[in-house]
Amino acid sequence: MQASDLSLRTVDVTRYVTPLREGGSLPALVEADDGFMYVVKFRGAGQGLKALVAELIVGELARVLGLQLPELVFCQLDEAFGRTEPDEEIQDLLRFSTGLNLGLHYLSGASTFDPLVNTIEPGLASLIVWLDCLTMNVDRTARNTNLLMWHKELWLIDHGAALYVHHAGPSWAEPKPRPFPQVKDHVLLPQASELPAADALGHTLLTPERLRAVVDVVPAEWLAEPDVTVEEQRANYVRFLTARLAASENFVQEAKNAREALV
Repeated sequence: MQASDLSLRTVDVTRYVTPLREGGSLPALVEADDGFMYVVKFRGAGQGLKALVAELIVGELARVLGLQLPELVFCQLDEAFGRTEPDEEIQDLLRFSTGLNLGLHYLSGASTFDPLVNTIEPGLASLIVWLDCLTMNVDRTARNTNLLMWHKELWLIDHGAALYVHHAGPSWAEPKPRPFPQVKDHVLLPQASELPAADALGHTLLTPERLRAVVDVVPAEWLAEPDVTVEEQRANYVRFLTARLAASENFVQEAKNAREALV
């Protein structure tokens, strides 16, 4: 994939179908003007815009690595959209989410990945574990896999909890040793027997050009903060990911140690 291939379509939300009350962010199933259904993560939800930034960056990194996830699109929400919504909580959410939100193409008929039923080959499991270590994604456990089976293939969803250090204040992106002990709870860790190969592939595909191209996809309005320019924010994400990638042998060894303790 060329860096120039990294782009998202924008659709207009035309119908709010139903809330999906998993977790605290109140995502919803909506219909858009292209006729397709999307699961929308709203900018006005409690986790705020940083959850959308993480969702977008990690999703696009997964796409660069050749992993499957539903198409991500920007979902434009008109300010008048929620006025007729009878649920006050949802009405407030929609009112605070005017503008660009993030949607994932709805995979009708998909089932939740079950580690006791579904078998994943080691190379794929290793690459997903590697990506989640790189981006410090704490939300891929047996309790909440954030993996779907659709047409007998594995699909990744829900990355808003990744990159959680970007909530930590102005110096969050400074290069420093960052262990990731949560890897011990990763649902695919027992199958991840090819982590060195995944690491080599990650280094090949996630070039500096591609890292920058992924971060550049994030809308400027999602990065606006007091006392920090949008370009400084973009540079922070690139710096963090570059440092994580440069020190990947640390989290690979951490994952291998955790796996050995399991198997």
